[in-house]
Amino acid sequence: MPAGAACCLFLASVLWLRAGAQSFGQTRFVCTSVPVDTDLCASSLPGSGTAEELQSAVLQLRETVLQQKETIMNHKETIRELTTKLGRCESQSLPETGPSESKAAGGASRKQTGSSKNTMGDLSRAPAAETLSQLGQTLQSLKTRLENLEQFSRINSSGQTNHLKDILQTKIDDLEKQVLSRVNSLEEGKLNPKNESEERNKIESTLTSLHQRISDLEKGQKDNRPTDKFQLTFPLRTNYMYAKVKKSLPEMYAFSVCMWIKSNASPGVGTPFSYAVPGQANELVLIEWGNNPMEILINDKVAKLPFVINDGKWHHICITWTTRDGVWEAYQDGTQGGHGENLAPYHPIKPQGVLVLGQEQDTLGGGFDATQAFVGELAHFNVWDRKLSPGEIYHLATCSTKAPAGNVLAWSETTIDVYGGATKWTFEACRQLN
Repeated sequence: MPAGAACCLFLASVLWLRAGAQSFGQTRFVCTSVPVDTDLCASSLPGSGTAEELQSAVLQLRETVLQQKETIMNHKETIRELTTKLGRCESQSLPETGPSESKAAGGASRKQTGSSKNTMGDLSRAPAAETLSQLGQTLQSLKTRLENLEQFSRINSSGQTNHLKDILQTKIDDLEKQVLSRVNSLEEGKLNPKNESEERNKIESTLTSLHQRISDLEKGQKDNRPTDKFQLTFPLRTNYMYAKVKKSLPEMYAFSVCMWIKSNASPGVGTPFSYAVPGQANELVLIEWGNNPMEILINDKVAKLPFVINDGKWHHICITWTTRDGVWEAYQDGTQGGHGENLAPYHPIKPQGVLVLGQEQDTLGGGFDATQAFVGELAHFNVWDRKLSPGEIYHLATCSTKAPAGNVLAWSETTIDVYGGATKWTFEACRQLN
């Protein structure tokens, strides 16, 4: 190709690309003849500017190409992720092939807050053997409560109590037969997924009914009990057993959250409480998930806490925080065990949310995940809109009469609704300390 033609093509390309980098409007091709022995970079072209401008245009063009390449790579990665998620959705929509098939747990420690699926009330999809073990634990718990009622009825000689106890004992016996029948069916492979779901619904419905009947029966024992002398018990790791506080938290620029807690769950005790607001499911969360240490989340920002509580004993824990510099402190059994700063600094806790005990929320008031559920007992959950002093926290941990009650939320049966078989029992920890 003649040098003049090559020069023409090169300069036309540069000018066209330069125009394309600046706007996407109509373009023109300018071709100028240049002598063979002329320095192309030093030659002056009509409307083309100096050599420095041409060099700048080339560099700008190169940068634009690199940016476009990066954008394309990002789009490819997004398409790959969407394809993977679509495949998961399609696989989950297929019927299960057997009663022992379980739903795979997610790899992330917390679900994305934007998830629209609300699994509140869904049945736990644990493997059959684990489910039967959980049912056995629940039945044993019900039997223990009936034995306590027997003791109470012998002392008070109540005919009505004895009658109700006999009815409940019969129901528990029937329920045990159902569980045994289900075990036999599983061993013989007779249950298909639909029948298994129906059986599970029937058994758990009966369990909920029994819990309610026993709770009503126990009510006669605690009519004279102060409203704060109770504990919540979460015996199983499910996505339907929880308690809900009837009122929301106000806007807070500082807080103290304290409670008595008892658990021997492993790995991880789960989520003692979670507070979600519109647009942020992790506004305020206390969670110990898997083999990770316990964490406090504020506006999805995380601090690791030094608590060690899964020894089956009662422990008193407190977390204080202030929005100024995000300073926090953690206390166990009245002693400070950790502190830090820069935890969601200058972010006030937002109002108009939902406060749940025993479950981690992925959507406002729902989206529970059984793997993150709290297993154990919880009591005296109090909230203040200020930072408590070490002395006040010590009074709380030692059940002193000087212990303050929460000015935002004070522990009371009248402020909490219980769902899914979580139960209220007489509180033990302070009685053991005194």
